[in-house]
Amino acid sequence: MTKKSSFLQKLIVAPYMVWAAAFIIVPMFFVAYYAFTDRNGNFSLSGFIATKNYIPLFIQSIWYGLLATVICLLLAYPIAFIISRAKPTTQKVLLMLVMIPMWMNLLIRTYAWMTILQDTGIINHILKLLGFGPVHMINTPGAVILGLVYNFFPYMVLPIYTVLLKLDGTLIEAAQDLGSGTTRVFTKVILPLSLPGIVSGITMVFVPSVSSFYIANKLGGISLIGDRIEELIRTNINLGAALSLVLMVLILVSISVMNKFTDEDGGILV
Repeated sequence: MTKKSSFLQKLIVAPYMVWAAAFIIVPMFFVAYYAFTDRNGNFSLSGFIATKNYIPLFIQSIWYGLLATVICLLLAYPIAFIISRAKPTTQKVLLMLVMIPMWMNLLIRTYAWMTILQDTGIINHILKLLGFGPVHMINTPGAVILGLVYNFFPYMVLPIYTVLLKLDGTLIEAAQDLGSGTTRVFTKVILPLSLPGIVSGITMVFVPSVSSFYIANKLGGISLIGDRIEELIRTNINLGAALSLVLMVLILVSISVMNKFTDEDGGILV
């Protein structure tokens, strides 16, 4: 019986293993190959040496990613908390409203914001009707942050909502019975227990924000590291692959640092 169960488990996992090998391991192998070779296919570290010229771009990308992640967290936590405390039918409606933007392609969403934020866009048209002058919003850092927050916001809401939904209400009642006020209950019970969801949300927002491309180019008129890698893959694949590996290492280090704030059971390390 055990052998049959083991065989069935392997059979079920097999499609995922094939998928992972075909679309994760194999592409990573080619990225590593091009990163450590030159145009002639010879071993070379020239790509990594050239990455020093892109340090300011890395810093800028990380800064934008951090800002977008912090804003997403500040907005998503209260929304996730409200949704988790709503009635089941209301929860479904609210979650659907959060997820609706994800039903559209990233390209379409970005072009929609370009139309809205343009000097002749909807917002400035309304301001003009109200007697205010046009406000230049497109091709600004604020537009980039807005685009990142808008596109990755659901990835912050969902993990926090999932953790809060499973939160044991008796723990909150026990804290209240022991004399804890609303603020103390939140800081000592709810927030620590929801930390795994926060860490997951930060990871799911920070990683794509730092490595994103197209959003900053279209909304801010600037190129972040993701945009530059996308350009180099078409013109200088060796340098582009080297930048990709460096970015991956930076992201893995960031994730490792964030995971240090939680223990194996998801609690706070003190």
